[in-house]
Amino acid sequence: MSLVKETNQQYYQGAQGFIGAFLPDGVTLQSEFTTTFNTDLVFGSSDPTDVKYALNNFKIYTSPTALPNPGSWTEYTLLYTVQNNIITFTAPPAEGLYIVVQLKTLDGGQYADNASAEAFGETVQENYGSYQYVKLGDIIDNYMVGYVGDGKIIQTAKKSDVLFFAKRSLQEFSYDTLKSIKSQELTIPSSLSLPLPQDYVNYVNLSRIDSFGVKHPLYPNNNLTINPYSNLVQDASGIPIQDNFGEDVDSTSITVDRWKNADDKLINNKAFAQLFDDIAYDLYADGWYGSGPWNWGRLYGLDPQTSQYNGWFGINEKYGTFTFSSNLINTLVVVEYISDGLAYDLDTKVPKLAEEAMYMSISYNLLANRANTSEAIIARFKKDRRAALRNAKIRLSNIKLEEIVQVMRGKSKWIKH
Repeated sequence: MSLVKETNQQYYQGAQGFIGAFLPDGVTLQSEFTTTFNTDLVFGSSDPTDVKYALNNFKIYTSPTALPNPGSWTEYTLLYTVQNNIITFTAPPAEGLYIVVQLKTLDGGQYADNASAEAFGETVQENYGSYQYVKLGDIIDNYMVGYVGDGKIIQTAKKSDVLFFAKRSLQEFSYDTLKSIKSQELTIPSSLSLPLPQDYVNYVNLSRIDSFGVKHPLYPNNNLTINPYSNLVQDASGIPIQDNFGEDVDSTSITVDRWKNADDKLINNKAFAQLFDDIAYDLYADGWYGSGPWNWGRLYGLDPQTSQYNGWFGINEKYGTFTFSSNLINTLVVVEYISDGLAYDLDTKVPKLAEEAMYMSISYNLLANRANTSEAIIARFKKDRRAALRNAKIRLSNIKLEEIVQVMRGKSKWIKH
């Protein structure tokens, strides 16, 4: 049985067509039409003036001629309902009327003829490349069929237990095995802070984007400054002051304010590159690396963490934000981070290259947490899980020999003095 269920039109355009017709009785017009997208239809309302209409992840268009130009199609605004991907029209479409269900796209798809008819969202784009993944629900169903039952090592298992260990495995895989890196493109405001993404677990990279679209890495400011969690107000003796409820009075951080207002030339050697402008205000002046700018770095070398002017970032755990150095105001940045793979429905999918590793992980956890299981069996499945996970990492690393060769060609160059 084929695993590809969508037609090319459904996959590439996010559209599925129907034609109004009579039922076999020859009297009643067909009022129900079933869509077969891989993506389930989300229905809020059929009335475009209803705020719930924006919840729909699709639009319906009709045409009496089905000509290819968008102007021949009209958005359908009469009453209909949707349940289990079945669209039921209150007024059955006329015989021969062409009907298209268009999943939302950023440009309105093939059938929107003006800006007001555009469908907002990326439902179609989110479906692209979906064949390389298997849904978590399918993982669980396949496991219950292939690994649980009479004559198998795991003869009985609750589906709820399989679901729990599948989710735990997906979380652990997301941290260092699966391709679970997400990214956000943002502009740094004057506050020099950006909230952590809603499904944030840890950051991978933060980069500044220049006018050519080239990324330049930002570096953590861990060794340069700090974001204090508590900023206590003190009296003249240095004792923290309490409010009327006996709690310490908290204030804004002086450290954070100083970092936000700092001139980046006080931290890096940018002044050196600018023909020694503002030398008196540079940390590399007298006392650090000798006498005067000509001796910068000559005695002990430059400190790599300050010898760059891309900028720095930190994490304010108290407020849940990224903080940035003062030279990054109004700068375009890209935040790359990892999640746990369970935040959204679209996350709960596993690359097919790691499917076997998921099965082995579920099996090991089920057996290891079951009473009276032979230690030999547990050790065997622990070994199988480790081997499957290693194979998944190798497969997902996406190493290409041609790319390695291209990089290594530069290693054979002679360095001339």
